[in-house]
Amino acid sequence: MAIEVFNRREIKYMLTDEDRAALLSIIGEHMNSDAFNKDGKPYSICNLYLDTESDELIRKSLEKPEFKEKIRLRSYGRVALTDKVFLESKKKFDGVVNKRRTNFILQDAYDYFNSLSIPQNPSVKMNRHVMKELDYIMHFYRLKPKVFISYDRWAFFEKENQDFRLTIDTNIQTRREDLRLDSPAYGKQILQKGQWLMEAKAFKAFPLWFVRFLSERKIYSTSFSKYGTEYKNYIKEN
Repeated sequence: MAIEVFNRREIKYMLTDEDRAALLSIIGEHMNSDAFNKDGKPYSICNLYLDTESDELIRKSLEKPEFKEKIRLRSYGRVALTDKVFLESKKKFDGVVNKRRTNFILQDAYDYFNSLSIPQNPSVKMNRHVMKELDYIMHFYRLKPKVFISYDRWAFFEKENQDFRLTIDTNIQTRREDLRLDSPAYGKQILQKGQWLMEAKAFKAFPLWFVRFLSERKIYSTSFSKYGTEYKNYIKEN
């Protein structure tokens, strides 16, 4: 989880309970669980998505442009003000995702959002090159926290080629108030009962066994976006 810069393809699929059970029945032959999935249990991811006052970034993203980007502050589980979190950008161009992140202490991140001034003496080592890029985007759009999104995740890495990764997410919760990572994870569910969001991630081609699984189960890719779905639900409700 500590990789700061990478490029890869990320393709999403919506699984049923039956699809997930079928995948888990064979996945042990090909993949190992992430170290954070202790005893087969999921780990929690919490995010604060940043946007303009008028939600410009997510509105542009939903128009499906050739290039789009998102900025978020991420933690693994609920954290305290003195814990490490990650400020990251996620850009997508021509189907390839570029992700760049740097470390932050949560209180320093809150202070940065309020002042838009890079900490001169941060409490944790930062990637200064990445931080300058993020700071430019923050200032250009005048971004601020707009949405909290959390979910539980199972992650797997292929045994023979760790370039290939699968994640399965559930319990996706969203809210537009109490925008803090040191608050509990709660909010509105955006998945229907019996739905599981799977994401396949790789720099190169997906392995043959996985392609066969998708074909046999007739599972097709989807353009589902957690933040995008939250925003569309928000617009409908308001």
